[in-house]
Amino acid sequence: MELFFDLVFVLAFIQVVALMEDDFTAHGVLNGMLALALLWSTWSIYAWLGNSLQARVGLIRIALLFVAVVTLVMAVAVRQAFTDIGSIAFSGPVVFAACFVIVRLVHLALRWYAVPDTRPRIVLLVAAPLFVASVLLFSAAVVPQRLFHDPWLINATQTGLWTLAVIIDYGPALVIRSWGWHIISARHWAERHGLIVLVALGESLIAVGLTSSGVPMTGPLIAALVFTIVTAAALGWIYFDVVAIAAERTLIQNSVQHRVAYARDAYSYLHLPMIAGIMLLALGLHKVVTIIKDDELHPSAAHLESLGLYALYGGAALFLLSHVGFQLRITRLLRRIIWPRLIIAVLLVALIPAADQLPAVVALGLLAAVCVSLVITEVLVAGGRRKELREAALAEDLRPEGP
Repeated sequence: MELFFDLVFVLAFIQVVALMEDDFTAHGVLNGMLALALLWSTWSIYAWLGNSLQARVGLIRIALLFVAVVTLVMAVAVRQAFTDIGSIAFSGPVVFAACFVIVRLVHLALRWYAVPDTRPRIVLLVAAPLFVASVLLFSAAVVPQRLFHDPWLINATQTGLWTLAVIIDYGPALVIRSWGWHIISARHWAERHGLIVLVALGESLIAVGLTSSGVPMTGPLIAALVFTIVTAAALGWIYFDVVAIAAERTLIQNSVQHRVAYARDAYSYLHLPMIAGIMLLALGLHKVVTIIKDDELHPSAAHLESLGLYALYGGAALFLLSHVGFQLRITRLLRRIIWPRLIIAVLLVALIPAADQLPAVVALGLLAAVCVSLVITEVLVAGGRRKELREAALAEDLRPEGP
């Protein structure tokens, strides 16, 4: 059931990239990140819910199917979340806000059902920010157009209201130690987040594949496809090779009560910038293929504009920095691989001016080469400690979880 639910987010991530491409400016990218933040919080609260109940039986199964339907509508509405494009159709911003409210109310009801001893105070603490965030989203959908005629003021007001909604949505959990949840299965929790990272990486490949449809199979296009899969594979290796294993072991070895803080900070929060980095990377990859598609006469000489380069290189750097934060928060194992990641993240940002002088395909190839070099460096730096960790994790998989 949870995998089925995750399939909706394949479309949601594609729509986030499309939203940023529709308005390929710094403001449009910011709007895409805000939409992603609300989508991620929606996914995250159901990940918490799924760790506390059986999602394949009874009322829960039916409710999650209903939520999947509403989330699908929400995902389709992402591209229209800031702009109403139809005169006789439903307003896209209103549809997005309505779906957001519905999935949150269903979550609140399921939480009450799944955890019978949930105190009214906890429900109020969850419902209050939901109400405020919902009012802000509906206000962003209908108020600016009625107050202003200047498009810049309308867009700025919408973005401001969305920013407040995201802060309200995320803020309370930072100051409240627990929402009454527990991580019952550490393996299930770690696996769920690993799968959503794979979904995001898969979306970047899908975005490139969809853009490549109908493009002549030239040398630059084939090279771009190869560099894309190499880059995605390198980032996947960085996530899963050792740190994901060490993080899962940390959760397993801690008590149920102590898992909550790790799960909230390292997974619910620090995975968001990781996913955001992958979305920015996907936007940059999409732009590379678009350049090849639009410049068929000289595709190997076409350059990537500055914002595209910032998305391409900055997205990869954001992923690495977020993963360093994830590692620092949850595990003390293999700290020696942190410095290579920090150095490469800084190097990627420093390379943007130089990459601006290179053809788009070459700039992508340089990114792939840097990511592969980081993988090789980590394997060499980790050495025998990496092997010990992986073997210990394999042996631990055969034993039941801790307390």
